[in-house]
Amino acid sequence: MHATALRFQQRAREQGLEVEPRELSDSTRTAAEAAAAVGCDLGQIVKSVLLVDGEGEPLLCLCAGDRRIDLEALGDGVVMARGREVKELTGYAIGGVPPLGHDRPLRTVVDRSLQRFETVWCAAGTPYAVFEVRLDDLLAAMPEAEPRDI
Repeated sequence: MHATALRFQQRAREQGLEVEPRELSDSTRTAAEAAAAVGCDLGQIVKSVLLVDGEGEPLLCLCAGDRRIDLEALGDGVVMARGREVKELTGYAIGGVPPLGHDRPLRTVVDRSLQRFETVWCAAGTPYAVFEVRLDDLLAAMPEAEPRDI
């Protein structure tokens, strides 16, 4: 397994989440690619999108793969983070950002629409690594995460 996926797995374990990353031959960089690769509904893919709020602070948004983020609903001045910022703040490149286990703690909001699913699929550190997890288990490992309509 790729060293970055192993690092993610260890960090997830430290947060109380036991997961088994799967490395795939097909890219999972986009939600559509990930859903096709694992054979699930597009909405079961969790997009981990790093934003920057109006104060310049990072905000991680976990969004269902079949939804779009309404930046205005998240506050004034919220913008998408640049690729370099994503890597610097999370430790992972775009397309492989997991929902937890980052280089630093990140304020996180979770799309309430994910509650439609018992299990979801998330990036596991690289654009080719994913993991399946019960949504309740994922949320339990992120007690500070805020469920919101996004």
